Amino acid sequence: MRAPERARVGAPLSAVTGVQCHPFAEGGARMSRYVMGLQEIDQAQVAVVGGKGAHLGALSRLEGIHVPAGYCVTTDAFQRVMADAPSIDERLERLSRLKPDDREQIRALSAELRRTLEETVIPDELAAAITRPLGQLGEQAAYAVRSSATAEDLPTASFAGQQDTYLNVVGPAAILQHVSRCWASLFTERAVTYRLRNGFDHRKVRMAVVVQQMVFPEAAGILFTADPVTSNRKVSSVEASFGLGEALVSGLVNADVYKARDGEVIAKSVATKQLAIHASPAGGTHEQAIEPERQRQAALTDAQVVRLAQLGRKIEAHFGCPQDIEWCLIDDGFQFVQSRPITTLFPIPTAGDRENHVYVSVGHQQMMTDAMKPLGLSLFQLTALRPMYEAGGRLFVDVTQGLASPASRAGLLEALGKSDPLLRDALETVLGRGDFIQSLPDEGPGKAPADGAPAPLETDAAIVDELIGRSQASITTLKRDIRTKSGPALLDFIVADIQELKRLVFDPRSLQVIMAAIEATWWLNEQLQAWLGEKNAADTLTQSAPHNVTSEMGLALLDVADVIRPHPNVVAFLQQVEDEGFLDELATLAGGREARDAIQAYLDKYGMRCVGEIDITKPRWSERPTTLVPLILGNIKNFEPGAGERRFEQGRQEARKKEQELLERLRALPDGERKAEETRRMIDRVRTFIGYREYPKYGMVNRYFVYKQALLQEAERLVQSHVLREKEDIFYLTLQELHTVVRTNQVDDPLIRQRKDAFRSYQALTPPRVLTSDGEVIPGAYRRDDLPAGALVGLPVSAGTIEGRARVILDMAKADIKAGDILVTAYTDPSWTPLFVAIKGLVTEVGGLMTHGAVIAREYGLPAVVGVEHATRLIRDGQRIRVHGTDGYVEFLP
Repeated sequence: MRAPERARVGAPLSAVTGVQCHPFAEGGARMSRYVMGLQEIDQAQVAVVGGKGAHLGALSRLEGIHVPAGYCVTTDAFQRVMADAPSIDERLERLSRLKPDDREQIRALSAELRRTLEETVIPDELAAAITRPLGQLGEQAAYAVRSSATAEDLPTASFAGQQDTYLNVVGPAAILQHVSRCWASLFTERAVTYRLRNGFDHRKVRMAVVVQQMVFPEAAGILFTADPVTSNRKVSSVEASFGLGEALVSGLVNADVYKARDGEVIAKSVATKQLAIHASPAGGTHEQAIEPERQRQAALTDAQVVRLAQLGRKIEAHFGCPQDIEWCLIDDGFQFVQSRPITTLFPIPTAGDRENHVYVSVGHQQMMTDAMKPLGLSLFQLTALRPMYEAGGRLFVDVTQGLASPASRAGLLEALGKSDPLLRDALETVLGRGDFIQSLPDEGPGKAPADGAPAPLETDAAIVDELIGRSQASITTLKRDIRTKSGPALLDFIVADIQELKRLVFDPRSLQVIMAAIEATWWLNEQLQAWLGEKNAADTLTQSAPHNVTSEMGLALLDVADVIRPHPNVVAFLQQVEDEGFLDELATLAGGREARDAIQAYLDKYGMRCVGEIDITKPRWSERPTTLVPLILGNIKNFEPGAGERRFEQGRQEARKKEQELLERLRALPDGERKAEETRRMIDRVRTFIGYREYPKYGMVNRYFVYKQALLQEAERLVQSHVLREKEDIFYLTLQELHTVVRTNQVDDPLIRQRKDAFRSYQALTPPRVLTSDGEVIPGAYRRDDLPAGALVGLPVSAGTIEGRARVILDMAKADIKAGDILVTAYTDPSWTPLFVAIKGLVTEVGGLMTHGAVIAREYGLPAVVGVEHATRLIRDGQRIRVHGTDGYVEFLP
């Protein structure tokens, strides 16, 4: 027999089971404030018994759900001991000031705290309260002693395996010792780091302890009421092994895995299990070899799997969300020893019906896959032409109807596939199942549109000039008119002005220009490959096209660097800048006034931009001008004066040279003059119109910033009136909710706190490209077999091949780019453009043929591959790579 054993981190409670499921201390006195029987506990008592204790209490109350007998040592007991522990408050204060990356300090300080708690003597009256229940349960029985923190098993953060569990503890003295160890485990290095990363205050988290009887299960494991691999909410997944679940979690054995749906097992994988861990009746555990004839035997029958899945659905219905459930099998009956929310599942958009739906991510098209706050979500929804559904702080479009109709399906797949092959493949996967989307009857010959086809668009630069002029005039009018608005009238004005925004962004003439550019690009790529074998010819032909406000923005920051470069004292000052008010200080330096004016002029034109700019709540460059300082300093270091103008002219010349070369080659072909003339017209068309593609979004973001400034002024009034605690609280309200707050001068503070917690949890989620109403994430695949071994596949968006050092950057503000680096990141939006002038290649995880990174890479002549799944994890920062922008893959170099 072994001594009491601590379970491995993350061990399932299937390692801990109970013989009896009767109410604790039935007919006896009620527990003290230091101890509560499990069946005294309900789900709302997390503050008293912690997450694990509250869930066990709720489970023990469910009819037909069996839970081992036991009790919970409450957080009052923990507080009583903490009050006696020396120097605790001072150490907790020091701990709260650390960052998650301060590993050495976290390790040292958390060890001090653990040692202090373990050495603090438990007062006699508290010790008596903790051990008194053992008289009824059996003093010499074996128990599991489990940590149950108040920040644990929450809907937004599981904290699974962050605190300690001790198995097969026997006797009152050992129980007390291991309760102390559980209290101390609140400050393990991993638990402290987890809380720091997830925004939990160490000083507000409390620790309770669950004490439960041990039993001898035939099999144990974990039940997920949603498939943890695909996220499908209708599929239950069961992992099982013989004996205690410790064998499974510790890696001693592989688990059997079963999938169940609608009352039947739909998939089964039986593993070879050579060992099992069993609990000894007198305490301790032991490993036991499994007889050879049983090693390939299933731990559960199909009937048991189905019954377990049905019980899991009952537990899930009680808690109201998918659950990660720990179970054990005793005499053909199941006992449940823990249930916690599955926090890694991406939420499902609410459709309001029980029909099947397929949702496509808006963020993957907009180059903004981060979570958005409610104000940003609601404003973008009001701006959009078609309904958008919110889930996990992201927006989705329902494409079910388009996929169901034979008349629209092919066009939808073609359009989405040209932009993002992964998206098309995912949708084809759903369609291939046959039964998820019911096809609508073919409508037969389509009717001609009521308004007829739009008039053909001439290739005329004046059209672009007119559209830009109209947008600029409208924004000038907006800025003038909004100054006179406040209170509910301001909200009404913004809602009305959104219609003007939509009129400009979705102006048929504007869309015609953009589509003309895109179609000309497709024509050039397809025809020149067919006629000359030239891949992606349009990539070079579109370099330095006129009217691209985003590419001009990157070059304009080179001009700002030219103003500052001659003044070393200004450069030195900028290298030390931390405060956002630095522009005012610049004027006191020699050359500082010129530097300030140059930066301010840049902000006047581009200061409404920022990372994730479709979310109005994101801080703009004008609000945080320090964001630009590292980019300006990088331009000063990496470039010579006049680089912006030279860069643009170089791209223009390369495009011109490529055009002449292609036309000469075409003229040498049969019917060459006609082919050359058609190609020349298309080149003229794409260069006239392609730059405008970036302008509607620029106009939209301009307008958003005007709205934001006015709304923050209104928020300041609400703060002064003691309606809001802080201005930024308006970011956690929808525009409609904010209208009500402004009108009534009343706000729902708990709602704002709830929204803040939800936003923090959403930030940790990765949004899928395609999501079904079952919750299933459909990833999509490129399905190519023409790649070198070990290469990473993606979508080719800007031709050429380049080698260099990979710089893996997730936060533009922390970018340390050297000239000639290859940028590797999750996604880029227009705010990343200033970095593009220094790099020589681009790799992103998200993107399509016409998304920001692709367009600007072509403008600047940078080889680029986008849509490379997990690129920021698979490519190491500083690693040498080769980017094949023509063929769409990335190679690792020695």
